[in-house]
Amino acid sequence: MKHQQWEKRVAYLGPEASFTYLATKGLFPNEWLMPFTTIPDCIEAVSNDRVDFAVVPVENALEGTVTLTIDYLYHEADLYVVGEVLSKIQQHLMVNKEQVNNWQNIEGVYSHSHALAQCHKYLFYRFSSVPLNQTSSTAAAAKYVAENPDKCIAAIGNTSSAEKYGLEIVERNIHDFHFNHTRFFVLAKKNSRLPIETSEGKSKTTFMLTLPENVSGALHQVLSVFAWRRIDLSKIESRPLKTGLGDYFFIIDVLADENEPMVKGAVEELGALGCTVKSLGTYYTYLTPE
Repeated sequence: MKHQQWEKRVAYLGPEASFTYLATKGLFPNEWLMPFTTIPDCIEAVSNDRVDFAVVPVENALEGTVTLTIDYLYHEADLYVVGEVLSKIQQHLMVNKEQVNNWQNIEGVYSHSHALAQCHKYLFYRFSSVPLNQTSSTAAAAKYVAENPDKCIAAIGNTSSAEKYGLEIVERNIHDFHFNHTRFFVLAKKNSRLPIETSEGKSKTTFMLTLPENVSGALHQVLSVFAWRRIDLSKIESRPLKTGLGDYFFIIDVLADENEPMVKGAVEELGALGCTVKSLGTYYTYLTPE
């Protein structure tokens, strides 16, 4: 992957060695990477001009959408997606080296909620009575285990976090399914494209829209707008508007550039139908090295 030399600040969901860090480092190997504790902190860092970009998780192949990212982009932030990173996720069970000989008697497992869910079967059959504790990231869990050598506890995370915090991997690849990938959005204040040459597949545009109220068949009409134009949709999902039961907005991923005439026509027709449409921009997908 060829990169243009930048001098940019990039926020990521930290601490160092998290899956988000690895995705960020793969895309921005020569930039100033700045860890933040939460997804909203990363997003706000861009909004407040503390950084130029933020990399945050948006979807996992096993656990689905990272709802905090989508909801915050809809309700709180006015940012654009300028790229997305696709990373393979491999989860390992790791302990403090002081507890290597006693790891089968661990008294607590720590990790991000998605990582715990991705390893549900393993944890259920192997440690069904052990408490599961959520942390802000897999790397934060590894850091906590490293800082508490006297506790017989384990973290779930990647090889990098084990190396970074000096932990011993005692069980590898404990995730329930082999195909485990996560998408990460690269966010910025301007609607632009990353000047990185090598990307995967077609351009993609993410729209957020609401349907007109009390209109029968409104969702069918929306899908028809794309269908008759032969615009390929790779994803459609609903999220609560937080204004009342039954009120939703929709996230739609379109495999096309928002500046293409057919896509522009679709957005105009959606507006004529009474929908509100917000584009998060057109971007390309990048793969991190395995």
